[in-house]
Amino acid sequence: MSRVRIHQHVNPLAPFYQFTPQAIEIRKVFARPQMPFHLDIGSARGGFLLKMAAIKQDWNFLGIEIREPLVEEANKIRDENNLNNLHFEFCNATFALDKLLENFPVDILRTITIQFPDPWYKKKHAKRRMVKDNLVETIVRHIILNGKIFIQTDVDFLAEEMFATFRANKNLREIEVDENPFPVKTEREAAVEEKGLPIFRRIFEKVEEKK
Repeated sequence: MSRVRIHQHVNPLAPFYQFTPQAIEIRKVFARPQMPFHLDIGSARGGFLLKMAAIKQDWNFLGIEIREPLVEEANKIRDENNLNNLHFEFCNATFALDKLLENFPVDILRTITIQFPDPWYKKKHAKRRMVKDNLVETIVRHIILNGKIFIQTDVDFLAEEMFATFRANKNLREIEVDENPFPVKTEREAAVEEKGLPIFRRIFEKVEEKK
C-alpha cells in the first residue's frame, strides 16, 4: 500500500482544525470495549499502534491525529489486518480531546503516550505546540489513578517545556526513565537512535492530589 502524501506540518490554530468531534462510543467502535485502553496522542501514520495492537490483543488502542488523511490511511491498514482492538480518530487534541473522551468509562484509560510531537521551532509559532495546561488537565481527568503517561522527544527545549507543564500538575508524579517502556519504537525514535542522538523521556503517574 502506497503512503498518503500530506503536509508534514498543519497549523492547529487554523479555523479548519477548531472543530468539536463527536464523543467516541467505545461499544460501537471496539469489539471488546471492557478491555483496558491505551491512548496515543499524535499517532501520525499509526505505525506504533498498529504494531502494539497486534502484540497486545488484550488491550484496546486509540490513536488521535490532527492530519485526517493519515487517520483514514491508518484505519484502512487496521481493517486490512483485522485489528478490532484499534481505532484512529481525527482530532485536534489540544482543542477537543476532552469532548472526544467525554463518554469514556472512568476506570478504563490506563496508559497514554505522547511521542515526538511537532516542536514548532520558531518562537512566533510556540503557541502551536500541543502540550499545554489544558491538555494535561484533560489527560489527568480521564486517566485512572496510577495510570501512566509516557512522553519522549529528541528536542531538548521542547522536552523541558513539556516536562515542566506536566510537572506543574499536582496529580502527577514524575519518573525519570532512560528507555522506552513499550515493546515498539516509533519510526522517529528508531531513526534518532540509529544516529546515536539523545532522546529525552519521562513517565508521569497519576496520584492522589497533594494537600
